[in-house]
Amino acid sequence: MFDTLWTNIHAATMAEAQGFGIIKNAAIGIQDKKIAWIGAAADLPRKPETLSDYVYDGKGKWVTPGLIDCHTHLVYAGDRAEEFEQRLQGVSYAEIAKAGGGILATVSATRAATEQELYDAALARVRALFHEGVTSFEMKSGYGLDTATEGKMLRVATSLRDDLGLRIQRSFLGAHALPPEYAGRADDYIDFICNEMLPALHAEKLVDCVDGFCETIGFSRAQIEKVFRKAGELGLPVKLHAEQLSNQNGAALAAQYKGLSADHIEYLDEAGVKTMAAAGTAAVLLPGAFYFLREKQLPPIDLLRKYKVPMAIATDHNPGTGPTLSILLMLNMACTLFRLTPEEALAGATINAARALGYQNICGTLEKGKAADLALWDITHPRDLCYYFGCNPCRGVVMAGEYHRFETEFS
Repeated sequence: MFDTLWTNIHAATMAEAQGFGIIKNAAIGIQDKKIAWIGAAADLPRKPETLSDYVYDGKGKWVTPGLIDCHTHLVYAGDRAEEFEQRLQGVSYAEIAKAGGGILATVSATRAATEQELYDAALARVRALFHEGVTSFEMKSGYGLDTATEGKMLRVATSLRDDLGLRIQRSFLGAHALPPEYAGRADDYIDFICNEMLPALHAEKLVDCVDGFCETIGFSRAQIEKVFRKAGELGLPVKLHAEQLSNQNGAALAAQYKGLSADHIEYLDEAGVKTMAAAGTAAVLLPGAFYFLREKQLPPIDLLRKYKVPMAIATDHNPGTGPTLSILLMLNMACTLFRLTPEEALAGATINAARALGYQNICGTLEKGKAADLALWDITHPRDLCYYFGCNPCRGVVMAGEYHRFETEFS
């Protein structure tokens, strides 16, 4: 009846409107890489050994959907640890950028790196997150800012997807910063993105989604709208870095174009929240960047709750403002810094993160017909995933029905 059957587990399905969706003493049957049955073990139609040749004893572990990191910049070269040290010594970001640092330092390093070097570096980062239960990823370009390097980054994301069998959404972020060769010519660069870079990369089947950075130090609303129009012509969904440092009404723009998500959103106002709610655009909260930048302006959590905007949580892993490789730490920070409940935080890395990628019909909950992406945890309750930090209770992952054990034996 099943390819594999898991018993002696407790499940947090995350499928309820609120709460963990707990099933104590559960069983999960997997067939053709999907969940074919889930419920209380006592409700199985026959004895487990008659339902599958491969019955796994979970030994009382908790099972959640595989976690989803829905906003990352995992493909790049180099690091910016020296700049971190400089900022702590009082050097301003503007001074660092003037000396050749900042995002353009990462652009320079990424342009110089080979595709294999980028692959090897990104693979190590992916493995760290995978061992914390992450089975689905979003990966952005944006550190190339030319066709060759943006393509190189997106090919790396494609290779990681294909080689590892992970679910990876590839986001084109050409409108991330102004490359040095276009200094003082932002409109010309946007035209280059729309007329040459994005169409070429789309023709290579390297792009799943289009992103941008709408900010005073990024691109204007009008410039981003040009990129979104081109994405629409190509049939690509959009998302946006919005309202991180100021309110540029970027979230409303994303909602206008039925964007999957608006991300960061510390300076989002009620009007923007309402437009997101009406459009079904998810809010992606990035507590790691908030912490690393020592931001004081909190995202409008109460307004997001009021208008029932789905709140996702992600690492925003990047070398400049969020060099974290722990989704579990982000769950804790979402609770401690943003005052999310543990249920909201875990939903942010499961069902709502799936919504932020347009994957809500594929993964993000433990339900019949969804992908058999599971994470197994040595915990006593799902809230423990938000409570502890500095340790990793993940004991294994099931990805598309295939079991990856992280310890020789369960503890």
